[in-house]
Order: sequence, then structure tokens, then C-alpha cells
Amino acid sequence: MNIIDIILKKKNKEILTEEEIKYVVENFDNGNIKDYQMSALLMAIVINDMTDEEVIYLTKYMIQSGSRIDLSNLNNVVDKHSTGGVGDKTTLIISPIVASLGCRVAKMSGRGLGYTGGTIDKLESIPGFNVNLSMDSFIKEISDIGMAITSQTEDVAKADKKIYALRDVTGTTESIPLIASSIMSKKIASGSKNLVLDIKIGEGALIKDIDSGRRLANLMIKIGKENDMKVVCLLTNMDIPLGNNIGNSLEVLEAINTLYYNPNNNLNKLCIELASYMVSLGLNINYEEAKEKVLESISSRKAYNKLLEFVSYQGGNINELPKSNYIYEVKSDREGYLTNIHSLEIAKLSSSLGSGRKNKEDKIDYSAGIIINKNIFDKKDIKHDPGQKHQQSTKKHCFFSKQPALRNHPCFQNPLKRPRLMVSFPVKDHHYQYRHSHDNCICIDQRMDCTGLACCPCSHIGCPSHYKYACAKSYCQSKPDLIISGFF
Repeated sequence: MNIIDIILKKKNKEILTEEEIKYVVENFDNGNIKDYQMSALLMAIVINDMTDEEVIYLTKYMIQSGSRIDLSNLNNVVDKHSTGGVGDKTTLIISPIVASLGCRVAKMSGRGLGYTGGTIDKLESIPGFNVNLSMDSFIKEISDIGMAITSQTEDVAKADKKIYALRDVTGTTESIPLIASSIMSKKIASGSKNLVLDIKIGEGALIKDIDSGRRLANLMIKIGKENDMKVVCLLTNMDIPLGNNIGNSLEVLEAINTLYYNPNNNLNKLCIELASYMVSLGLNINYEEAKEKVLESISSRKAYNKLLEFVSYQGGNINELPKSNYIYEVKSDREGYLTNIHSLEIAKLSSSLGSGRKNKEDKIDYSAGIIINKNIFDKKDIKHDPGQKHQQSTKKHCFFSKQPALRNHPCFQNPLKRPRLMVSFPVKDHHYQYRHSHDNCICIDQRMDCTGLACCPCSHIGCPSHYKYACAKSYCQSKPDLIISGFF
């Protein structure tokens, strides 16, 4: 058996055997397979895909490449992961909320992948913060304060850590098999039996369309079931940045402000949803009860104080976040409403300012980034600044004007519609329960039978009485019990 034959096999769209996948993982981990050879195989996988069985084998041997963390002595342990997106700082907001309510958050996070900033990069922007915890320190912190976040250690899913770094610089980030195996190998090896997954979909995410998102959700739930793990998935929108701040220290600042001020915006709403499902899993209570606890934790600032305790425990000084030497304002040249923000262009711009990596050895400028002062559907006056650019040098001063990332379309004539929020999940007897909001009303706890028809009892003018969803009976029966599929 040799790597060349395996590369050619996948290049020719053939299915790899369990033995071949084991050979690849073990020999790349020990250095017998070189980076350039592994890069070729990764690209073949991106182009020609893998079967679910291949992905399960890949995950299995990634897990076996390192040690597994034993959290069996801790109660109410729950983990969370996001597939990454522009401005995604949800871990920094959600973890303190959940930990403040008696759950224990054991979080092993990664660095930036592609144009997206990783949680570890954000935490490293806090002066003094230790992201490299030993396993003893990791478990002790979880026991002491209810949460800990550390970078992936050398011992946990070792092969994945090497593959992850290689994908970031070889254009092989956007692959469902590689995303699923990477996430689940780390999460299973990290020891938690409860996991909430936030799968980002859209222009600024690794997953670009809903069908791919659903496939990824089902695949990771399937992997979790194989490993005795309860997995809940949410599909969430990444066509626009999440929140206002993009860039490492800027996102830490927004996380602090979110927990302190409890703003009524999409970032906070998403965090409340994710935290509610985490608390529901961790405490084994229903969603509604969990959400009440989450809202109380935020309003009482228990979550905010838990964030400060967490940062202090890991040696960070939250009062000394790095600030850019230069701030450039980009102002609108016309009045109107902001109807689109190109996530990918914003991400590229932020990365070019120093907040991301082009090569795995690159160092990050933690202060660099962008603040978008206006949200979708906000009205802009002439000369109001929709965005700010933060950077340490003036070399790329003209980049923003050369590649405009904000599209401003006046739309005085047409009424604006708010984005719809929809979360769905199977309930008993293969029926689906829905929560969704319309432009003028909120309809809760809808039921849909296997004909695919959901009835809406709301009588508000303008609210359609029915919504149709593709849901055949066989599809219901084949769905795992813990999928949540929604689009924020």
C-alpha cells in the first residue's frame, strides 16, 4: 500500500477502504506521508467527495491518532462548535451564559481557517491569556468555574491538527467530508457527550448552500450516534457578517458589550438560541425552560461576570485589548437603506489588513479589523459612516475603495421585509415542530404532518395560513432524532 495509489484512486472517484484511510492518517501523522502528498489527496477529496462510511472511518482514525479526554467525573458537560463565519464570536458569548447556569463547557477550539477568524485567535488577542492548557489544568478549570477554552493539544486528534493547518493554506477548507471529520474527531476526543453545532451557510461561510448544510448536519449527527454522543444542529445565515465587528480584538470587545448591554440584534438572538439548546442538553430540561434561564442569566449579568472570571482564570487582562494605530472611516455617498453586506469581501478585506493568515506560519495583527456601524435594512444618511477600517500600517490604505464590500441601494419606494427566523426539529411520531416569525406576527409551536403541510393558527392580516415544506414520510423516518435545521 502506498500514498500514490491512494491519491490516484480518489482522483478516479473510487471509494477508499477502511485500511487505506487508516494508512493515510497514521502515516501522515508520523511523517511518512509528506505535506505535498497529503495536499494532493485533500484536493482529490474536495473535488470527488467521500461516502458517509469513508468519513466515519476518517473520523475514527483521527480520534485514534491521539488521546481522549475523560470528563466522566464532571456532570452536565456540554460542548458547542461553529463551522466558522465572518464575525462569528458566539463561543465567547455563549460559553459564559451556559456555565453560569450550572452546565460545564469543555471547549477545545481552533485557529482561523480560510478567511474566518478562529476562537483561539480571538482569545490570544487578550494580553496574557493562556490558550495552551494542560489536560489537568483544563479539567480543573471546568470543575472550578464551569468552563474552559483551550487550543487543540498535541495529544488530542493529532492527525487532525496537522491536516487542519494544511487545509487552511491549500484551498481545501470547503469540503463536507473534511469539515465533518475534523469537527467530530476533536469533539468526540474532547470527552463531552452533548454537542450543539452551529452550521453557517452563505457567502461568508465554508458551506454555501442549504442542501450542503443539511448533508453536513446529518453526517455529523450520524458520526455522533456512532460514538454515543447527542448532537443538535442549527443551520444559520452567513450571507452577512455576524454582528458589527470583524477582527480578533474587535470581536472580543463586541462579545463583552453583548453580555453587558444585552442588545436586540441578530448576534444576541442567535446566541440566546444556541445557549438555550446547550442548557437544554446539559441540564436535560425542555427548550422553553432553558431559554428562560438563559434570558435571566443575561439580564442579571451573571453571564457577563462569568466571562470576566473566565478571562481572569486563564491569565488574561480584558482591560488591555490591543487597539489599532490607524482608524479609517468609510462614509456613504448617498441616502438610502443598506440592503446587502458581502461577507466574503469583508472577510478578505479584514484578512488583508492583518487579522487573518495566508500561510500557516503567518502572524496575526490582533488589533486589525472592520467595524460596520450600520446593519441590514438600516437607513443611512449622506456622509454617515457605514464602516471603519482598523490597521497598524498605512500600506493598504486604498484597498477598501478598490474593492468595495458594501453595496448601498436606495429603496425608498419598496417596504423592507425582516428576515424570517425558522427552527425546525423532529418530535415524536415523525411530526415536525416549527417556530417561525413572519413580517408582522410570530407563530409558535407549529405542527407538520408527513404530507409536508404546516398549519399556521395566526389570524393576523398578511400572514399566510399555510406553509409547505418538503417532507415525505420516509424522509421523516430516516431523520435522526436530534436534528435542528433552520435558517436565521
